[in-house]
Amino acid sequence: MGKLIRVKGLKQLKAVVGIQTIGLDLGDRFSQFCAVGGKGEILQEGRVPTTVAGMQRFFGGMEPVTVAVETGTHSPWVSRLLFSFGHKVLVAHARKLRLIYENRNKRDEVDARYLARIARVDPELLYPVRHRGESAQKDLAVLRSREALVAARTQMVNHVRGSVKSFGARLPSCSTPAFPKRAAEHVPESLKTALLPVLDCVAQLTEQIKEFDRRIHALIEESYPEARRLMQVQGVGEITSLAYVLTLEDADRFERSRTVGAYLGLVPAKDRSGESDPQLRITKEGNALLRRLLVQCAHYILGAFGSDSDLRGHGLRIAERGGKNAKKRAVVAVARKLAVVLHRLWRTGEIYQPLYNTERKSKRVGSGEKAMAG
Repeated sequence: MGKLIRVKGLKQLKAVVGIQTIGLDLGDRFSQFCAVGGKGEILQEGRVPTTVAGMQRFFGGMEPVTVAVETGTHSPWVSRLLFSFGHKVLVAHARKLRLIYENRNKRDEVDARYLARIARVDPELLYPVRHRGESAQKDLAVLRSREALVAARTQMVNHVRGSVKSFGARLPSCSTPAFPKRAAEHVPESLKTALLPVLDCVAQLTEQIKEFDRRIHALIEESYPEARRLMQVQGVGEITSLAYVLTLEDADRFERSRTVGAYLGLVPAKDRSGESDPQLRITKEGNALLRRLLVQCAHYILGAFGSDSDLRGHGLRIAERGGKNAKKRAVVAVARKLAVVLHRLWRTGEIYQPLYNTERKSKRVGSGEKAMAG
């Protein structure tokens, strides 16, 4: 192995010949890199500022190489930037790399070496993921900001109700938008100084959430008309349909609609060994926001206001089996099936028929009875 050089400047990095793979351990201020050659020998190591200018100085003028990074806060923009320079970028699934996150000698330098060497030997061992585009990431931030506001409002409402209960009083039931006005009328005099400012914040958050709802509606109308197609399914609204389109980004990335359920972590995990094959919880891989929205839709489909459909019938049959967690399994099963149906509608452009399978089965049964009678 040749002499290892600690890089301190751009010229040294570009002067080295034979770099094939670079492992880049992304940090908040600086990122550690390790450059290896075709035989796995370490050619150079060093740090690069985790900024657009820093990455451009170090990687902008290099010959194309393979760069491996881990998923994280900075990985979306870094991967897009390095790709624009002509490099092949592998974004490793951080939760899959136990070799790195369970290493007892964990350091940035060691992590960068592992990334570089694994990428050189077998990139599939990194379980590479594909980041969404900048436009989709920007629009998805609108949904995430709305979610943050809703969570903050819920916390404030619970705080007000809990504080009033601790004084022996109780606030009336009402919708969240009407809560500030209704609650102000029933807050005990001794708590008004403490709680009225919180109620004002709840009212302000409600207005901001409404503004985000208007932005989401505008995004669907102007940029994502395909989301309207998904709203044919009762219980799927603008937020869920837009989150679905932005998360998957491209319907053709999945050849089979059934694989979407696994992509969103709605299938049971596996730990099969020999004769042992225990039933495990769902994997919860993928986008947590979209998974949660699909579960909420499943609750509506199975609830009192859900209309008759194949999705509802599928869930009710599972719930009827009984057992401690029958209802939970039914909800997850409907959410998984809903993810498959939405992908099918998006990819094919078909008109949604809520009872398509039921009607087809009835026709088969009718044809069979006629054949027997004949």
